[in-house]
Amino acid sequence: MKKLIASSMALLVAGAVSLHAADAKENWEKNCTKCHGADGKGKTKMGEKMGAKDYTDAKVQEGLKDDAMTKAIKDGIKDGETTKMKAFGDALSADEIKALVKFIRDFKK
Repeated sequence: MKKLIASSMALLVAGAVSLHAADAKENWEKNCTKCHGADGKGKTKMGEKMGAKDYTDAKVQEGLKDDAMTKAIKDGIKDGETTKMKAFGDALSADEIKALVKFIRDFKK
């Protein structure tokens, strides 16, 4: 019986992890690809205009801190009066933002 419960819990956890990965990919495609590109390189018309970083570059990733990425996704990025990235704090939950940060980390080569 204990083995059955342990197996069931393991399957639930694995399902939740894959669900978060699917949600993160879906949120990336819906909210981020216009500027950052599907591949995370930022080589889109809008990404180049706004100076989007290449998330596949190990040095770029090294310079990024998870809490700063979380804040940028939640609150957006402004440069003076110019909005460089809109805020997604009202559209995404804390868990979805956390999953997006992990998704961005996975672009690293």
